[in-house]
Amino acid sequence: MLMSLMRSGLKDTLQKERLTLIGAPPSPYTRKMIALLRYRHIPYEIIWGNPGELLAGEGPLADLEIEPPKPVLLPTFLMRDERGELKTVTDSTPIIRRLEDEFEGRSVIPEDPALCFLNYLLEDFGDEWVTKYMFHYRWHFEEDADNASSILPLNHKVDLQEDAWKIFKEGIGSRQIERLWVVGSNDITAPIIENSYKRFLEIMQTHLANLPFLFGYRPSSADFAIYGQLTQLIGLDPTSRAIAHKNSLRTVAWINGLEDLSGINPEKSPWVNLEELPESMKSLLKEIGHVYVPALLENNKALENGEETWETEIDGSTWSQKTFNYQGKCLQWINQEFYSLTEIDQKRLLDLFEGTGCENLLLKEK
Repeated sequence: MLMSLMRSGLKDTLQKERLTLIGAPPSPYTRKMIALLRYRHIPYEIIWGNPGELLAGEGPLADLEIEPPKPVLLPTFLMRDERGELKTVTDSTPIIRRLEDEFEGRSVIPEDPALCFLNYLLEDFGDEWVTKYMFHYRWHFEEDADNASSILPLNHKVDLQEDAWKIFKEGIGSRQIERLWVVGSNDITAPIIENSYKRFLEIMQTHLANLPFLFGYRPSSADFAIYGQLTQLIGLDPTSRAIAHKNSLRTVAWINGLEDLSGINPEKSPWVNLEELPESMKSLLKEIGHVYVPALLENNKALENGEETWETEIDGSTWSQKTFNYQGKCLQWINQEFYSLTEIDQKRLLDLFEGTGCENLLLKEK
């Protein structure tokens, strides 16, 4: 009883405070969370910068005596634990679920458990696969890499002097280009990524002709996840921006609106029933099953075998990249979400997934 009252009191305190987050304009996850906070009417302040530098040593936030996150990720939230002490918190997906518990109204999580799972899956797709489009287009092409390595230092400090700007530019560009292989971007996989991006835009163009958001007439966390990546693909990087303007003007307009949905009244904006989603949702699931599912499964197999890299066939070509522990967790979490559902809701989803390849994500329950 006492613990319940303490938690209730902490919740009231949290709702009266402004959330603080540390992020950067070119971070798709920062943009995801800022837009979500605006929509949910959650008071916040953002500090632009690197949380490792701001919170440590002689950084401007060092007097808060908060341990920087390890690893340093953007955005980093400063949130109170159950004892009321400020801590650094990262990873946008669980943060969103925590905010659902701590702040009432304007939810981004569908009430229908089956639709809720579909939202979870598409949020994961946005965070973990659409980000491959972003990283590839930003650093694979010379024009885009030059554009990004020129702008990113100025986001850190807009009044950088020319000599320092040049040093920053060269350092950022070379470091990120060297990391392309880590996410699977190379000359062999480039067509896989680029064709998937174009198909994705075509699917979104069709979907947005029927619904203003992924699951109906109000935004979900999956909408904000995909939006975050597209702020970079359409808003910053020249090659991917030109493709979007040519192939998917509805998507271009969509991200412009998602930036600030604070004026939408979700009480008058329903979710669509799972069984009534347009055919374009099936097309999107087929794309996920075609490219993302094989990557998740092969990465998981590499983790089980203790392999540092993995290779598989995606879209008719060879894909190879570094093994990621986090994406292994993503697969586990997807399965945990699915197997927590009732058999009825599981069947509703399996009917939707049939023939898309997404059914292969669901490992046998142990």
